Amino acid sequence: MGLVSALTRWVPRTVLQRGAHLALQSIAWTYAGDALEDPIVGKSYRKMLPYGRVRSRPNALAPHSLSLERHRAVWVFLQRKTPFFEAPLRMLHLAPEYCYLTRFKTQTNLDYVTGDLNSPWADHHFDCHDIPFENESFDMVMANHLLEHVVDDRRVLQEFYRVMKRGGWGVIQVPVNYKNRETDEDLSVTDPMERERRYWQQDHVRLYGYEDYPKRLREAGFHLERVDMLDMLGEECYNRYSLGEERWVYWVSKL
Repeated sequence: MGLVSALTRWVPRTVLQRGAHLALQSIAWTYAGDALEDPIVGKSYRKMLPYGRVRSRPNALAPHSLSLERHRAVWVFLQRKTPFFEAPLRMLHLAPEYCYLTRFKTQTNLDYVTGDLNSPWADHHFDCHDIPFENESFDMVMANHLLEHVVDDRRVLQEFYRVMKRGGWGVIQVPVNYKNRETDEDLSVTDPMERERRYWQQDHVRLYGYEDYPKRLREAGFHLERVDMLDMLGEECYNRYSLGEERWVYWVSKL
């Protein structure tokens, strides 16, 4: 087991959130090169760090920003397909990620609101089954790899839909097993190692199927466009950004 995999398996998430960036940034210089690039910070590398528990993914974690494949894919998507960096937007960012925080906070076009149950990075702490904001409060909602942790993902999606303004939009990424159509979930499974085996991580309660996940987004009321990042970027750029299996961005809107 690699060091990163061991830390993410056995060290509490809130502890990692407070110190992981300092540790990785201190060794980032050893990965310098020109084979791969993190588009979030513009740093290039000879390789990136592996990441994952059941499925250790090579070249997944960029040491300067701590971005993973999903973060880099979403960043490029926001740049190329949306007005995110220019239009005035009130944004709700659930489970905010380190690689985005300082960059989003400095964007003068954003009224940037962050929320999480426990994260030290979040401005507001709450259970996302009951989001403490009024109906149609936000132009944009983003939540990446959150739904696989919650008890009732359908209720959480309904909350995302409720607080999104009419005409608003969002990005909601989850781990998807593209070998399975249906989602694998069973809340009676509480053994951490069995959860890791079935759902890829000990604190996951489900692993989404490639047909079922879009269905759940639509059932919540969202219009969905599944954006193919490989088609958008081309193979060379896709591989340079090391997007791995994060080929699809789930772009939702409230019509």
